[in-house]
Amino acid sequence: MSKVIPLAQAVRDNLNDGDTVAFEGFTHLIPHAAAHEAIRQGKKDLTLIRMTPDIVYDQMIGMGLAKKVIFSYAGNPGVGLLRRMRDAIENGYPREIETVEHSHAAMANAYEAGAAGMPSAFFRGYKGADLPKVNPEIRFVTCPFSGEELAAVPAHRPDVTFIHAQKANKKGDVLIEGIVGVQKEAALAAKRVVVTVEEIVEDFEGLHPNLTILPNWTITAISIVKGGAHPSYTHGYYDRDNAAYLEWDKVSADRELFTQWMRTNVLEATPDIFAERIKGLQA
Repeated sequence: MSKVIPLAQAVRDNLNDGDTVAFEGFTHLIPHAAAHEAIRQGKKDLTLIRMTPDIVYDQMIGMGLAKKVIFSYAGNPGVGLLRRMRDAIENGYPREIETVEHSHAAMANAYEAGAAGMPSAFFRGYKGADLPKVNPEIRFVTCPFSGEELAAVPAHRPDVTFIHAQKANKKGDVLIEGIVGVQKEAALAAKRVVVTVEEIVEDFEGLHPNLTILPNWTITAISIVKGGAHPSYTHGYYDRDNAAYLEWDKVSADRELFTQWMRTNVLEATPDIFAERIKGLQA
């Protein structure tokens, strides 16, 4: 499989300074390993798109990679704030960032529109909400058929989307089991798609064909990274590391402690560290 390459090469070949990029996963399969590689390579001036930024974007923002974040709900799931993101918004540390906030529904529809090659998404929403007052990209149009007023937002069209998945087969098809968020739409909306997987198998015999949400022709590169979603979980492989999310609340609250943690756990680490971290979390 020519598409199977080391993660460092996949990031280097497909993510450029100034790109608009999505690192998507929902509850599980969050592509932490790919994001860490982007940090190690010192990518800069990125526009980050993600439905729920959580700690993977907190780390990228805290390391100065982001110039803009397009998102819905920013928080450390089940714990509290994204402290590095908040520091950037309130204090411009380590740099000022632009934020564009949406609802989950708007983000999902924007990905769907991007996947369909449409310039914008139209949906029922935002009526009576305050977000249109602070987000000029939320507009309203009248349906030419029903006369109904609908919300409209720009489509998401990332330069590159990164996702994590359980398996790829020898042909390069990608399989996801468990909760599926917007990975398929985020991938189809992008110019390039990089997938990290737990393993590559001969085929998907015996598994439901609908689990193969991305055929090989939609994928640019595949990298094998065991534990690549940690501290989020990968259904069928390892559990969510709740302790890591609790620890992050303390680490991210202090700039010096954050820098030290990132140096030890990201800058001086390799993708192999993810396989070590999931020992004891195996399902």
